[in-house]
Amino acid sequence: MRYLMLVCVAEDLQLSDAESAEMDQATMAWVAEMEGRGVRVTGDALRSVSDATTVRRRGGEVLISDGPFAETKEQIAGFDILECTDLDEAIEVAAKHPVARIGTLELRPFWLDDGDH
Repeated sequence: MRYLMLVCVAEDLQLSDAESAEMDQATMAWVAEMEGRGVRVTGDALRSVSDATTVRRRGGEVLISDGPFAETKEQIAGFDILECTDLDEAIEVAAKHPVARIGTLELRPFWLDDGDH
């Protein structure tokens, strides 16, 4: 089953240089392990919410605003697409991600191609 894993952290999170280097190294190790297992399909970090643009269409009018869709404490900092046998494996994979120690990982299953809605 395919899952979108949203990697969320507080927008104002401040890591020291040493903590940032450790987090980068731990994340690269996580990526290498999950790609080696064939679980991680793709993923990437996202730029700050200050670079976000929100687009809506209401009554035939396109409405554009700067910033994220939702005002929340935690913001989406990145994503990974996972191919796991089931939710239990997806949870195990997410729990190993270094950001799980400082932020939140949200797992969302994709709709299946066979029309399972």
